[in-house]
Amino acid sequence: MTASPLVQRLTAVVGAGALISSPSELLVYECDGYTIEKNRPDVVVFPTSTEQVVGIVRVCNESNVPFVPRGAGTSLAGGCLPVGGGVVVSLARMKRILEVDYRNRFAVVEPGVVNLWLTNHLKPQGYHFAPDPSSQGACTIGGNVATNSGGPHTLKYGVTVNHVLGTEMVMPDGRVVLTGGPAEDSPGYDLTGVVVGSEGTFGIVTRIWVRITRNPEAYRTLLGVFETVDDATATISDLIGAGIIPAALEMLDAPIIKAVEAAFQFGFPLDAGAVLIMEVDGLDAGLDQASERMTQAAMRNKAREVRRADTDAERQLLWKSRKQAFGAIGRLSPSYCTQDGVVPRTKLPEMLNSIRRISAKYRIEICNVFHAGDGNIHPILLFDERDADQVQRVLGASHEILDECINMGGSVTGEHGIGVEKIDLMPKLFTPEDLAMMRRLRDAFNPDNRCSPRKMLPTAGACIEQHKAGRHAAM
Repeated sequence: MTASPLVQRLTAVVGAGALISSPSELLVYECDGYTIEKNRPDVVVFPTSTEQVVGIVRVCNESNVPFVPRGAGTSLAGGCLPVGGGVVVSLARMKRILEVDYRNRFAVVEPGVVNLWLTNHLKPQGYHFAPDPSSQGACTIGGNVATNSGGPHTLKYGVTVNHVLGTEMVMPDGRVVLTGGPAEDSPGYDLTGVVVGSEGTFGIVTRIWVRITRNPEAYRTLLGVFETVDDATATISDLIGAGIIPAALEMLDAPIIKAVEAAFQFGFPLDAGAVLIMEVDGLDAGLDQASERMTQAAMRNKAREVRRADTDAERQLLWKSRKQAFGAIGRLSPSYCTQDGVVPRTKLPEMLNSIRRISAKYRIEICNVFHAGDGNIHPILLFDERDADQVQRVLGASHEILDECINMGGSVTGEHGIGVEKIDLMPKLFTPEDLAMMRRLRDAFNPDNRCSPRKMLPTAGACIEQHKAGRHAAM
């Protein structure tokens, strides 16, 4: 079979072993972790350098073909879905740690570096990369930059944008630009802050300068066991209100507890309504006092018991159980959809009551695991994607949950991004003037909307920009 002209031109850029175009292989790239919407790309290319990315972008422009960058595919909002087909630019082979400067506390990495690889690389020298999404064993730093990922420890340390000093990016017209760099603060507009969280709609990031963080001297990690979710969420408000800023504050409800315990045998109490993971870190002096204050707050809010991880092995197993909780969901359901909303911390009890109501209304089981300290909820909707009726009920329940987040003064995403999943919700969160300004900003970087088309932003009267991002010309 003769390769298409597009495949031939891309092969000339990346080589025969760095491109796939057969239908069976392309199935892997038809969606990310948001499996409800799927579309198969025409070609997937695997560049290994900025120069190759430039060549790919130029070929796509000359062929009038849309393209979308992709990291590990762990994203959960359809951010790397090839909506109009075209070319998926997989950055998985750009996986080098290019430089580490411990004196100035930064590292330079390619976008395909897995989050946890960098922390493991830094560990012997007593440093780590602070953003730690639950998928950090698989997700890439390029993907973290795209969605401004968070994680359990962002309550104290901040999200990805707080740890990115600069980027190298291939613009949609093929130019290479630098934003920021190794210096702590660059004069002028914060273009790095604009790029982080832009979900690949401004260009393809090919190099990242990240801040590295010294490891804390010590930790105190506690597990509060509660009869009800309401008691656990009341504890969260008490802790923050008392001026205690834990390094992490995570809650799991009863269904998640059962799934995680079956997977990891940590010793979670199967009859608990919720558990709260509470951690403080820093200088060893004073941590016992802080952990005692957290224990007292939990007991005031009817905690049945508060356990302490007495060894590093216990602490690591506890965090493994939390971070791999989503993987354990396979024990509960053949499919699941993880939502990502934000509400003020004081609204958490009200939000969880709303989730229970929505669960009953749509006849969809929903379990919860979330970054409780910053109000970032992750309700997990269980269903079977082979059943069209269940899919529609899940979509309805998801949108209603996010509507409730907006009504409570929150947001429709804390770290997963908008992608294609939440475009309909943007007009509910922003005014037409806000959205028009965002489109102007995107158009300054990506005027033809050929890079990651149909993502993030709706248009007047429709959620899809048909005139700019329609199915590309025949190849």
